[in-house]
Amino acid sequence: MKQVLALDSTDEGLELGLEAAGYTLNRQYTTPQDNLLPHLAQVEGILLRSRITLTAELLLQAPNLKWIGRLGSGVENIDTQATVRSGIMVYSAPEGNRSAVGEHCLGMLLSLAHRIHWANAEVRQGAWNRASNMGWELEGSTIGIIGFGNMGSAFAQRLQGFHVRVITYDAYKTHYAPQGVSEVSLDTLLKESDVISLHVPLTSETDGMVNAAFLAACRRKPILLNTSRGNVVRSEAIWNSIQKGEIRGAALDVLDIEKASLEGLQEKPSWFEAFLHDPNVLITPHIAGWSTQSFPKMGEVLLRKILHKVV
Repeated sequence: MKQVLALDSTDEGLELGLEAAGYTLNRQYTTPQDNLLPHLAQVEGILLRSRITLTAELLLQAPNLKWIGRLGSGVENIDTQATVRSGIMVYSAPEGNRSAVGEHCLGMLLSLAHRIHWANAEVRQGAWNRASNMGWELEGSTIGIIGFGNMGSAFAQRLQGFHVRVITYDAYKTHYAPQGVSEVSLDTLLKESDVISLHVPLTSETDGMVNAAFLAACRRKPILLNTSRGNVVRSEAIWNSIQKGEIRGAALDVLDIEKASLEGLQEKPSWFEAFLHDPNVLITPHIAGWSTQSFPKMGEVLLRKILHKVV
């Protein structure tokens, strides 16, 4: 019997589909990483989200492992160099939560630009401030998208109808932009964007990509959006740039002080409380890709990839 080690709860349809295909699931949803060794020897597949990091050392203890399925988009918690060396296939499911991310990104942008979140908080506290909560319209603005994969393209699609100019930069593609989207250099994007949205994986190249120098190169005091990974952006640099007026604000679904599991924050730095309570900052708890529909959609995508069916 083929065995799958499930390290996180994923999607019921995915698990039932694997069982229907002849797999037996060994559910170890809460087992600590240090206690996984006895469960690795016989597994053919591994399912996970973010709780566990699959290191090269851990993968060596799974000699029969053929595939890893990550219910989500990023695979930074998997040593992909080790999987390549061992011939282990790695599957993720960005197609399943691209709509959720695109909608969440647009929602954050509209909420921050029109001060919806801040005005609502003030009303709840008994204030009725109209002039100080004047909004900023998207119409006529230039929106720059860095990274034009599943998530970046989903955001671009949802901007249709807002009468904005959409430009994009992707370090790994050329001649990819659909009608209505213009490919530009990173330098041009930073100079011309009123809004900059990040949709890149976390790699050695993107770790800390948005830093003081990046923000100083922005010419139009943009709103910055990040729904990718927290470590792509240096939050303290964002805070400093907001105070200096280099950027108009930031809407962040992810932070560089998140725990490795993505479940909660590490110890908060001294500046964080002021950052958190600034009206030009909007933070959500890494939920952009989470919706009622996204988990079953990701499960379906992942099942098809694992069973080598057309997605």
